[in-house]
Amino acid sequence: MFSIRNLVCLVFCFNLAACASLGTGTKAEKQQKILAMKDAVLTQLFATKPDTRAQINSAHGYAVFSNANINLIFIAAGTGYGVVKDMRTSKYTYMNMAEGGIGLGLGVKDYRLVMVFHTVSAMKDFINKGWTFGGNVDASAKAGDKGASVEGEIYYGDITVYTFTESGLALQATVKGTKFWQDKELN
Repeated sequence: MFSIRNLVCLVFCFNLAACASLGTGTKAEKQQKILAMKDAVLTQLFATKPDTRAQINSAHGYAVFSNANINLIFIAAGTGYGVVKDMRTSKYTYMNMAEGGIGLGLGVKDYRLVMVFHTVSAMKDFINKGWTFGGNVDASAKAGDKGASVEGEIYYGDITVYTFTESGLALQATVKGTKFWQDKELN
C-alpha cells in the first residue's frame, strides 16, 4: 500500500539524489568537477587538521567523497560521489556511494568523507570490492561558515576516515550501511 508518508519519502529521496548529483556534462567535465571537489575538501581538512597533510602524503592512497543525506523519523538515505587516488601511481578511480538505514532522526545534511589508506591492500580492496560499514550518531546545524557540527575521525583497521558537515540541519542516531563502488561511466 502506497501512503502519503511513502510519497514524501520518495520525493525527499529524489531531491537528495539531485543534491549529490554531478549533473550534466561530458565524462571529462564530470571528472573535473570531482577533482575540484576533492581539492576543496582537502584544503578544508588541512586547514582544520594540519597534521593530515603529512598523513595523506605518506599513505598509499586516499579517497574523498561528497554525500547528501536525509533522515525522516525512522528512515535514513544518502547518495554521493568521489575519487580514490593511488599515491604511488597518481591514478584516480572515480566512485559512487549510497547509504540507507533505520533509526531515530530528522534532518538533511551535505557532508564530506576523507579516507586515508595505510596499506595497498586496504586501498585495492576498497576500489575493487567496495566497502560497507554502518552506525551513525550525528548532530549538526551548519550553513556556510555559520553554525556547528560534530566532526569525526574514525579508524577502521588500515583506514582512517575523517568526516565533516558542509551544510545542513540534522539530529540522528541510525544504524546504516554505506556502499561504495566504481563509477563505470567515469573510469
